[in-house]
Amino acid sequence: MARRIVVAPDKFKGSCSAAQAAEAIATGLAAVWGDVYEYQRIPMADGGEGTVDAFLDGGAEEVRVVVRGPLGEPVTARYAVAGDTAIIEMAAASGLTLLGQRRDAVHASTFGTGELIRAALDRGAKRIVLGIGGSATTDGGAGALAALGARFLDAAGAQLDPRPAGLAQLARLDLSALDPRLRETEIDIACDVENRLLGPHGAAAVYGPQKGASARDVELLDMVLSRFADAAAATVGTEFRNLPGAGAAGGLGWGLATFAGARLSRGFSIVAELRGLPAAIHGAVLCLSGEGQIDGQTLHGKVIDGVAALCAHAGVPVVALAGSVQPAAESALAARGVACLPIVPGPMDLAAAMREGPVLIRAAAARFARLRPAPA
Repeated sequence: MARRIVVAPDKFKGSCSAAQAAEAIATGLAAVWGDVYEYQRIPMADGGEGTVDAFLDGGAEEVRVVVRGPLGEPVTARYAVAGDTAIIEMAAASGLTLLGQRRDAVHASTFGTGELIRAALDRGAKRIVLGIGGSATTDGGAGALAALGARFLDAAGAQLDPRPAGLAQLARLDLSALDPRLRETEIDIACDVENRLLGPHGAAAVYGPQKGASARDVELLDMVLSRFADAAAATVGTEFRNLPGAGAAGGLGWGLATFAGARLSRGFSIVAELRGLPAAIHGAVLCLSGEGQIDGQTLHGKVIDGVAALCAHAGVPVVALAGSVQPAAESALAARGVACLPIVPGPMDLAAAMREGPVLIRAAAARFARLRPAPA
């Protein structure tokens, strides 16, 4: 049996997908080391943008659904299905990039994300992995829950619009029609922030301004989320407003944890488990990863950081390729046993480097293979 090298990069954002990067790395190594090794390609993601692509590249089925966008317009969103698991990115339905300059945190809704979840349930999903990065919303998941059957009522029992602008008079919740399949489905939310739901470090204060919220809007959003949390506690008897990560994606994680029993976990860990990366690394002789830029963010839950931890546990050497490498991050990774390798061999125009990403990655992998003995 051939000795095995695991190739598990993230996407090189703006240049190539994780699958293209993995193929380029494996091709570059094989050009020097030949077929002495098995090159196991496992395109990776951290639960954010590119997660669905990583699963599609790994053979998952693509499903497209027309849903409501953040401000109610129809958008075509896609998700991946692998067996009885659905992999969804909320940004496909409720993302900031769908709005351009029309950012409106007070009226943006996660309704379309709820429609994606419902579509996955309709296809028989028993597990849903939901990446919640890049949201345009601060509704505590009210829109998504409304799409799944929840009703939001004022003190007189009148039904309210589940967008933040409509929830200022929220008094109670009606969950009688909430889709019962939610409680029968394993829901994992890829969440890499620690913010609570409310207050100066909460969803509205920290993330509201980048979604178009003024200072007055932030006050309104925080008040609405507080009323929602109070109504939720009175209805279901569970209290998650102080859960780390509750403020991610405008409180969507909090809403699904409260009403659907969802678990908030590190995105990389969820993706790595589903893709079989820990088992693949065990017994390998070498692992190569990579991403567009190695910097301070790399050290906090990104793909290279996660790969490094798995490799350290398994005693497998790891090399990380990147378009650019910041010295402080390189030093920190070196202390963790990671060797960093820039793919650009010298001064080069950024646009050209982005266009030539796969070529540069392949050349860098070959250069690495020539500079060191083949691993035993």
